[in-house]
Parts: sequence; structure tokens; C-alpha cells
Amino acid sequence: MVTLAIDTSETRGSVALLREGQSVATESHTDGSDYSEWLIPAVGRVLNAGHVGMEQIGLFGVATGPGSFTGVRVGLTTVKAWCEVYGTAVVGVSRLEALLVTGEAEGPGIRPPGGLSVAYYDAQRGQVFGAIYRGEEEGLGRIGDEMVIAPEALLELVGREEGAARWITLDPKVITDLAGWSRRTSCGDEMRVCSADLAAAIARIAEERAKAGLLSDPLALDANYVRRSDAEIFWKGPAAHVR
Repeated sequence: MVTLAIDTSETRGSVALLREGQSVATESHTDGSDYSEWLIPAVGRVLNAGHVGMEQIGLFGVATGPGSFTGVRVGLTTVKAWCEVYGTAVVGVSRLEALLVTGEAEGPGIRPPGGLSVAYYDAQRGQVFGAIYRGEEEGLGRIGDEMVIAPEALLELVGREEGAARWITLDPKVITDLAGWSRRTSCGDEMRVCSADLAAAIARIAEERAKAGLLSDPLALDANYVRRSDAEIFWKGPAAHVR
């Protein structure tokens, strides 16, 4: 199988091409350009590097967020269009889950089975995108929903769970600079910093789900923004009447 995966969730995006589970080519978004300008040329370069045409792609993997409204929307809209044109299967993947899988793959560490894992990255505005997971017999299960939350509040939530946690992130200092982090390290917590090139992990998760028959409906594929858009946040609505 040839899989093409894209991540446009935030400025640190990427695209990746896998063949039979092995990475063929990747490209990182590092120039700060709009995804509407960067994505198609980047995909073209990755396909050229792998000597693959779009009609040869057997599966698309796409990050569904959480992240930037504009970025996530560009990625999803583009993949939906490809699915319609080429009839290719698609799987939507949470970027936090891809981060978690990347961190687990880079080394199991000493966290025992049943232990906690926390995936997070900077959401700007003094918040992080994050999710908490606990090991189960069938793998890691998420505790609660994905969230956008103040770093201090995430630290407090993790503190309510039993046992030490492995933190997997792109932005360690958002948590390690907090006064409460020293208490977590004394409990045995560890911080693992991962590469922002998460498209390959998204591709592998997509392949695993495709093999299990867990494909996404291209028409119903939607983003998990977690946070309201700027338009919603700053819109004040009709002026109130003063009495």
C-alpha cells in the first residue's frame, strides 16, 4: 500500500509518503507560508521523490486537529477533493494521537503498563492542546476529551490521576517552566520532546485503522478544533440597547 499523509494543524506541519509501511519521503512546513500556497507543491515534491502518481495512492491520512482553523480546514478540504477525484480511501487522525504514537515509538521509557501518558503542544494565548491517556490491555485509552486548556490546569488534571506520567510534547517549556512541575518530577514524571514532523505517524495510524476496516467517510470527515474560532470569540453581536 502507498499512503500519503498530511498535517496542517499548525505552523509546524508536514507531509509524508509511505510504501508498505516504510517512509519514502517527507517534507516539513518551515517557511511560514500559508498552507493554501505550500501544501500542493509540497505534496508534489514528495510524490516526485517517491516516483508515485496521485492515482497510485491507496490511502490518505489527514490530521483532523486540534489546531488552527485555517490550517486544519485547508488540509481537510484538499484531501476531501482528492478522495472525490480519485476515489481513494481516507482516515482522519487526531494530531494529539499522532504525537502520542511518535513519543511511544521513540522509546518506551520506564512507564509501567497502566501508567499515564500526556500529549500536548502549545495552542498560543496561554493555552495548550492536550489529552491524557492511560495504558490498557488493548493499548492506550484516552481519559476524557481532547481539550484546549491552561498549562496549569492540565498539570492539575494529571495530578488527580494515580501514578507517574510520561509527557509527550513539541513544547516542553510550556509545562516545565511551571512551579508545579518539580512536584511532578518528584512523582516520577518524565518529559519527552518529539519532532514536529507528525505526518508519518498519521500515515501509520491511518494504515492500521484501514486494515481494521475503520475508514472515514470523506463527506462526513470533519475537524476537531476544540477551541472556538476567532470570529466566534471576538464577535460581539448586535449592539445591546441601553436602558
